[in-house]
Amino acid sequence: MTGAVTEMPAGIAVPSADHGIPFGEAVRVWARIASLSFGGPAGQIAVMHRILVDEKRWIGEERFLHALNYCMLLPGPEAQQLAAYIGWLLHKTRGGLVAGALFVLPGFLAILGLSYLYVLLGHAPLIAGLFFGLKAAVLAVVIQAVVRVGSRALKNNAMRGIAAAAFVAIFFLDAPFPLIVLTAAVIGYIGGRSGIAAFRGGGGHGPAGGNMVHDRDTAIGEGLPDHARPNLAWSLKISAAFLVLWLAPVVALFAFLGPDNVFTHIATFFSQMAVVTFGGAYAVLAYVAQEAVGTYHWLKPGEMLDGLGLAETTPGPLIMVTQFVGFLAAFRESGTLHPLVAATLGAILTTWVTFMPCFLWIFAGAPFVERLRGNRALSGALGAITAAVVGVILNLALWFAIHTLFREVRQVRFANLAFDMPVLASLHIPALLLAIGAAVAVFRFKVGMIPTLAATSAIGVALFLSGAVN
Repeated sequence: MTGAVTEMPAGIAVPSADHGIPFGEAVRVWARIASLSFGGPAGQIAVMHRILVDEKRWIGEERFLHALNYCMLLPGPEAQQLAAYIGWLLHKTRGGLVAGALFVLPGFLAILGLSYLYVLLGHAPLIAGLFFGLKAAVLAVVIQAVVRVGSRALKNNAMRGIAAAAFVAIFFLDAPFPLIVLTAAVIGYIGGRSGIAAFRGGGGHGPAGGNMVHDRDTAIGEGLPDHARPNLAWSLKISAAFLVLWLAPVVALFAFLGPDNVFTHIATFFSQMAVVTFGGAYAVLAYVAQEAVGTYHWLKPGEMLDGLGLAETTPGPLIMVTQFVGFLAAFRESGTLHPLVAATLGAILTTWVTFMPCFLWIFAGAPFVERLRGNRALSGALGAITAAVVGVILNLALWFAIHTLFREVRQVRFANLAFDMPVLASLHIPALLLAIGAAVAVFRFKVGMIPTLAATSAIGVALFLSGAVN
């Protein structure tokens, strides 16, 4: 091996130009990370940080956080994009593909199997009770996300105002999520570029605490690998390839099935979502719920909660809930296909158009990411988007609560405002008690997500099997 030598903590000299990490070992590590990636982006990023930075020392703290900040500027799941970015940094294009694909594959297979059970056995007491319990815990988890993201993002009155405006816009005015994100980004960009103090810095799920591992003390070192240096010709070539892989199925579906076919709707809707959904999985859910439930009528509000429960209890990005939505959409509008065949194709199509753009963003932009260091305008835009996402997630929590805790909901219209109002007499007492129990476990006793989900699911099953709830 040749190149500049970097001293590791143990005194081992490792050239920065050739890090010496076997590709096979990297594949095994990415598979391990994928199998442990539960709990949303914060938990997934923490797992990556622990293994790649603290344990393996393949990359340092500075490079990890800089890559994370870049991924947070992109639409889509930042944890999966971070995996693809670091995989590319270590082993070029094949490294990024393997890392990004392995991050998704376990969750895809798990949710696909659970989706079959859902449509085939969903009315059986055991399965019905399982999902009844999941809903209560998921409601607590979403509220926890509001608190977690809000405590990080709403540091001043400007950010609190953006969050409040986003909530009013989406809950009362039914404003499109992309418009909310765009407006917040423009405000943050202008504020950051102007040097306004309130718009300095952005939020993140980054790790904190512990002894810092510096770039100079890692396998890659402080220098950039040759393949990571900006190369416009390579970026254009790889971007064109992934653009074709992403959009060719969409165009083919339009051409052969027409614009009104369910597969065409799935391809176009989730392709649009992949472009505009900034702010993480919970923000994505607000957009998906708004369109899939209210516009396309693919599923009911309670089923959105069921899908989130599946995504919370399986490895991989929470955005995998979109796969469940595509599965149900195709299952219910299967046409001449067998419903399960159509549903499987719908799940595959949804996953393809959701994640293929993620590889496009990473491979097209990663070589140029060093130019984003310290950019005040982009940092301000990110901070404003994160603040707006707090309002969007609050809307999601309230929407879920209304449809989980009440059997009946009516729409109220006043002037230009329209929102769902629960019928108080239809309050579902067992659901309320279970949700309160989950909230106490999460907030008071700091019980983890998986134990909380397991406990509420077990209680739900017991209630259904005993006949206390039906």
